[in-house]
Amino acid sequence: MQLRFAFDNSYARLPDRFYARQDPTPVATPGKIAINADLAAELGLDAAALDTPEGLEILAGSRVPEGAEPLAQAYAGHQFGGWVPQLGDGRAVLLGEIVDRTGTRRDIQLKGAGRTPFSRMGDGRAWIGPVLREYIVSEAMHALGVPTTRALAAVTTGETVLREAPLPGAVLTRVARSHIRVGTFQYFAAREDTEALQALTDHAIARHYPEAAGPLDLLDAVVAAQARLVAHWLGVGFIHGVMNTDNVSIAGETIDYGPCAFLDTYHPETVFSSIDQFGRYAYSRQPDIAVWNLAQFATCLLPLMGEDRDAAVERATESVHRFPELFRAAWLDVFRPKIGLTSAEDGDADLIHGLLDRMAAGRADFTNAFRGLADGTAADAFEAPEALDAWQADWEARLARDPAGPEARRAVIEAANPAVIPRNHRIEQAIQAAVDGDLGPFERLRTALATPFAPDADLSRPPAPDEAVRRTFCGT
Repeated sequence: MQLRFAFDNSYARLPDRFYARQDPTPVATPGKIAINADLAAELGLDAAALDTPEGLEILAGSRVPEGAEPLAQAYAGHQFGGWVPQLGDGRAVLLGEIVDRTGTRRDIQLKGAGRTPFSRMGDGRAWIGPVLREYIVSEAMHALGVPTTRALAAVTTGETVLREAPLPGAVLTRVARSHIRVGTFQYFAAREDTEALQALTDHAIARHYPEAAGPLDLLDAVVAAQARLVAHWLGVGFIHGVMNTDNVSIAGETIDYGPCAFLDTYHPETVFSSIDQFGRYAYSRQPDIAVWNLAQFATCLLPLMGEDRDAAVERATESVHRFPELFRAAWLDVFRPKIGLTSAEDGDADLIHGLLDRMAAGRADFTNAFRGLADGTAADAFEAPEALDAWQADWEARLARDPAGPEARRAVIEAANPAVIPRNHRIEQAIQAAVDGDLGPFERLRTALATPFAPDADLSRPPAPDEAVRRTFCGT
């Protein structure tokens, strides 16, 4: 049984200042946590070969596969609005790229693979908690239809990682359409390296948006992709937690699952991230932050938009200012089916916002309230069920004007609203069990989340008061 990666490493062919050549650091004793057989098949990889001593050594970073050109990417970024001129992959190594069975180019990256020149004071390692969190949540997002990086595998290292306590080490194999970020462009723009900006722009266009004729078209495409992505996030009650520019993929994928979380009780100002002290990245603020991040991206591209800077600023500003309209359209595309609508009317946004307002007032569980619209149990998701009463009449009047009948409407609602999401307390329970040597809760959770629209009475249950997780933490 031979494990072969058909690498074709386009990023490694960019100039040396884009990255640092860096092999992953070998570990003591690689051990399997999980291998994503379905994703392996998409990538043209043999899952059984991955689950061998040689395969686990590759997934842990102890063996570099033939054709790989390991590197750590350079980038910068605004973190909570503060400028950091150099960040980069401090605990991740890009092994290389392969073209999957659909013809899509995908990065294969190891997270927790050891120190790089960008590690600063870090050890370059990951402990099992953030590895399992990213595996669970990224694969759940994929099953929910949200553009995202994927998890190919998670392995233990046989080594201890020191954080607030000694913890078991692990490595995640992440798959992405690329790891190019807004912060990658900022890295070169801050250095006034126009040559590198042009090379990066050409590479991004060729890889992700081949229909784009230049930097303005690239900006337009990224603005549209981010509008669709953030609308998807709001539709499933997802809060990214660290929407820094270095965590914004120009491919329009969700990337870097640190202190992320899904809503239980709905409130638009909900924040889970322990490091988001002022609510910058609260649930309802994510569209505004996307605009802010895209403005930084636009600024990076200005030197490539011609010698007339005023004209370039005007064109770039128009592009970024299209985000609200694009987002509103995408948001309605996501939320209309969540309440069973198959047609469009001007008042639909007000109707949906009216439900959300009542959900906040009645402390409703986000997922179960929407799902309950299918079978008349939505009020059961409210602490104060009477909060739903006034809205119900408006909704029923709107449904009477929609062409879908009751059976079709129920199917639409159930197809748009998951029964199971990766609830924070379930993730924490799975992590704690794994630290104690029991992967059963992790396996139970990832299996259920692969089919999130299938009912599961146990995993659909919101947390009890003593189970609620109110803070999530960065995985570094």
